[in-house]
Amino acid sequence: MIATGSTAPDFALPNQARETIRLSDYRGRRHVVLAFHPLAFTPVCSVQVQTYEREQPAFDALDTQVLALSTDAGPSKKAWADSLGGVSYHLLSDFHPQGQVARDYGVMRDDGLAERAIIVVDKSGVVRWAKRYEMPEQPPIDELLEVLRGL
Repeated sequence: MIATGSTAPDFALPNQARETIRLSDYRGRRHVVLAFHPLAFTPVCSVQVQTYEREQPAFDALDTQVLALSTDAGPSKKAWADSLGGVSYHLLSDFHPQGQVARDYGVMRDDGLAERAIIVVDKSGVVRWAKRYEMPEQPPIDELLEVLRGL
């Protein structure tokens, strides 16, 4: 997994609306939460995405942008967002080349899925916190918000 203190590798990935989102778009403007997750439409991932949607006011108050990434194809991300009643932040597809961003951050599994991992990148583009979770484990929102408050 990428080490804290490292410069976060830039990337350009499509979101659920087929817009290209670049990590560097946020440099100097907002902290970024990279929420890697295994698969769309699964229970733990769905709760995680809905939790971040519910907590958007807290993320906004902390100058933070959430980017949720998985190796799912773009159309799956769109269908998943729609099935959840809409998602206001970016669900990114790390589909092609398969899992390249997950590999760059050291969270790609041998089976082609991204680990469940949270990486916090500060406004200057430096990794300030990184943690891997077990696949069935829900990352605690309080833990993440506490990290962001410390930036």
